[in-house]
Amino acid sequence: MKKNSTLKALLYALIAACVLVLALISCKPVQKYDRSPLAMGTDIEAVAQMQASRELAKVTPIIPLPDSKEFDRHYSYLFDDAGEDFPFRVCLPSNWDGKSKLPMVMFLHGAFNTESSYLDQEDFQMVKLADKYGMLLVSPLGGHGAYGTYLKLPGSFGRDEANASILDAQPTEERKADQCISEKDVINVIELVLANFPVDRKNMFLMGHSMGSGGTWYIGGKYPDYWKALAPISGPFVTEEGYPWGNIKDKPIFITEGSFGCATTDSSRELYDWMKERGFDVSYKEYEGNHADMVPMALPDVFEFFKAHKN
Repeated sequence: MKKNSTLKALLYALIAACVLVLALISCKPVQKYDRSPLAMGTDIEAVAQMQASRELAKVTPIIPLPDSKEFDRHYSYLFDDAGEDFPFRVCLPSNWDGKSKLPMVMFLHGAFNTESSYLDQEDFQMVKLADKYGMLLVSPLGGHGAYGTYLKLPGSFGRDEANASILDAQPTEERKADQCISEKDVINVIELVLANFPVDRKNMFLMGHSMGSGGTWYIGGKYPDYWKALAPISGPFVTEEGYPWGNIKDKPIFITEGSFGCATTDSSRELYDWMKERGFDVSYKEYEGNHADMVPMALPDVFEFFKAHKN
């Protein structure tokens, strides 16, 4: 009788241990990302900035500008760090019911442009595509910098000597400040939109052209918590060393380039080959256009790419 009791106790203990193991497996922590500062950008700490931007969004009203329309809305918010109002643009699907959660696409513009430059091009092509695919489109100004990254032409993927020359140069204090403000503005706008619109947080996508492509690599790698997939357009402004490749290992990437006289085409090809060899979920397409002309050619494919990877 005593032997049976001992066996029964051991069996119960074994069952309890199995239940505990299963519980621990089911409650495993979310994926941990590499939070080290990127060698190509500012020393802003990503998690702290995300939290700061969330706190800002709680107490900051977004003000519609006079040219706002019902589904194509121009906003601004007071950014105390910059001492000025920063504009951003939000385009909603015309058939939105006002309640349903929306997938979100953020677009980062190229140099010497604004939050509206690309959205207005080609008879509002990007706005119409977002409407067609039922996605909320967001375009920040990004302050007066390059979204936090210092990498620019002639530097790009595989151009180690040029990259080192650019990144080893000491930027002026004004340039450092501009880059910090630019990076913060992007995260502020994300959190302002999340606080004011019913965004489907499992389906948030990031794209950008030229300087904005560099921003896509930078913001996508440094703040991977937000993004389902990335689409850098004509701008392989990323380095092999010092970039948290593991942070985007599980994210689909769609690289696009122009094939006519683009200074970045060879680097984008190299980048695609390098990522493909290492098992990244990456695709690549070239268009018969130059650096600017290829954008309207690529955008329909970019939105189709986002649709294909939407939950």
